[in-house]
Amino acid sequence: MKLKLPKTSAVLVKGKSFRLAEVDAGSEKPFAHHPSNREDATPRLLELRKRLFELQELLYAEHKQALLLVFQAMDTGGKDGAIGNLLTGVNPAGVTVASFKAPSPEELSHDFLWRIHAQAPKRGHIGVYNRSHYEDVLVTRVHDIVDDKTAKQRFEDINNFESMLTNNGTRILKFFLHISKEEQAARLQARLDDPAKNWKFDPNDLKERARWNDYQAVYEDALRHCSPDHAPWFVIPANQKWARDLAIAEIVVAALEEMNPQPPKPTFDVKAQLIE
Repeated sequence: MKLKLPKTSAVLVKGKSFRLAEVDAGSEKPFAHHPSNREDATPRLLELRKRLFELQELLYAEHKQALLLVFQAMDTGGKDGAIGNLLTGVNPAGVTVASFKAPSPEELSHDFLWRIHAQAPKRGHIGVYNRSHYEDVLVTRVHDIVDDKTAKQRFEDINNFESMLTNNGTRILKFFLHISKEEQAARLQARLDDPAKNWKFDPNDLKERARWNDYQAVYEDALRHCSPDHAPWFVIPANQKWARDLAIAEIVVAALEEMNPQPPKPTFDVKAQLIE
């Protein structure tokens, strides 16, 4: 199913001609023309949260479909903040969040999608991947763990995997939170400057930052090869957190509206029930 893109700063990846460098990480559309961007966006965000709560409740009650949200970003890209903002107010009983870090020895003993499939959302649930199977065609390529031939095969495996989930009732939306190199520098510095945030800083982040261009190249390649209509990638300009959050909420709510979950019909005679 092809989602009609709401009016946001998000960019839908379509085709092999996509260029990540052409996406403005600081875009504030559709509020860029207003003098008080964040303030103008807040009422709409609150409206979207209310609707998301209603749709999630219907999805949970219907128990026929699932929604999988995939989040990827460079270091400091804001995945945790974006996920937390999106899920504010939803029923935690209907949400699962999986965070994928470096695979364990057990996980490495299986195919790269084994641990991913195990965390796919069950019917009635919204599942969130904080990092995902795409790590296996991103960091692995930058660090020469897999070669280009293997990466191309994995693109095909990923597309087949996502098609299988879709065919079994799971809607998939994928978000790349796009920040500029300058914004990343500011966020890393903020972690050093604030003692309360020092724990977030990892010296290894600086080594990864030095390979910024390599990461941009492999991200662009993955986005180009793995964005079919049924499992699209959305590049979310993420320098401005409020614009990021608004764009994601707009897309998720629009997708759930298209899914149109319906409450199950009662299996008993409602009118015959008497509460004394």
